[in-house]
Amino acid sequence: MRVLLIGANGYLGRYVADRLLADPAVQLTALGRGDDADVRFDLATGSPGALTRFLDAVHPGVVINCAGATRGGARELTRHNTVAVATICESLRRSGCGARLVQLGCAAEYGPSQPGSSTAEDAVPRPGGPYGVSKLAATELVLGSGLDAVVLRIFSPVGPGTPAGSPLGRLAEAMRRAMQSGDGELKLSGLGVQRDFVDVRDVARAVHAASLSAAQGVVNIGTGRAVRLRDAAAVLARVAGYGGSLHELDVPHGGGQHPVSHGHPGRPQGLPAIGSPRGEATADQLAAAPQAPYPDGCGTWQQADVRTARDRLGWRPRINLEESLADIWMEAACRI
Repeated sequence: MRVLLIGANGYLGRYVADRLLADPAVQLTALGRGDDADVRFDLATGSPGALTRFLDAVHPGVVINCAGATRGGARELTRHNTVAVATICESLRRSGCGARLVQLGCAAEYGPSQPGSSTAEDAVPRPGGPYGVSKLAATELVLGSGLDAVVLRIFSPVGPGTPAGSPLGRLAEAMRRAMQSGDGELKLSGLGVQRDFVDVRDVARAVHAASLSAAQGVVNIGTGRAVRLRDAAAVLARVAGYGGSLHELDVPHGGGQHPVSHGHPGRPQGLPAIGSPRGEATADQLAAAPQAPYPDGCGTWQQADVRTARDRLGWRPRINLEESLADIWMEAACRI
């Protein structure tokens, strides 16, 4: 089976590539903007005609799109997440290759959910920001294309390679700096949100399964269990061997600092709000803005209903959050 992978150098794409390369039945071609791609092509600016000619030459059986932007203004997000997918869909319609399309969507397309609920694929999407809007528009383009296509809505991916700018990446970096400088206390903000964290290697397994399946429409990829970010912080402290205290700054109703865990007291140190879109903040700044938003526009709660992935892809997550966090910390510890 010949597979064309778009976005092989991104966070998810690297693991998808590794998974596909481990399958001896797969012949993989990587298309992207970087010099290390097999074929250089910019979906945001390239024409459908040029991509169609390439598809007709390579004749893939499956096209997997892991490309996209997670940061930037509405114009940039639309160009990389929506216009790029429109180019892929139009090229596949024009081409004679008849390839199946596996599009990677995201849970930000759903927007905020009712606390305690599990979001199924038939939920009405209400994205809370331009990123979710741009990804939802891409999903609608795929679903309306008439192609043999499936959209995997990935919940909160974690594990090795987690971007340093993500909430868990910032948490690991804050803890690394505290341990390196000998600080016995971490002051953190934005720990109250709950997300469905799924390991990036399990995501790659789901993409591989989707490429081999006949499933169409939208399929959620998550664990089916929401975890509070403060609990993830406590697990990360344990796997890191951090003996200090974690204090939460944003406590409802004007309460004092909330101790996430207790260790050896030490000198307070202002550290980044892990839910803040910026990577640097002082303790005073954090306290002045106690409800730092998680940057996906999904409010305080998200949890996937993953029955469709189980029933239609034969997929279940295998890697627990503690293992994912241990791998995040291993990378952060290498910088100490």
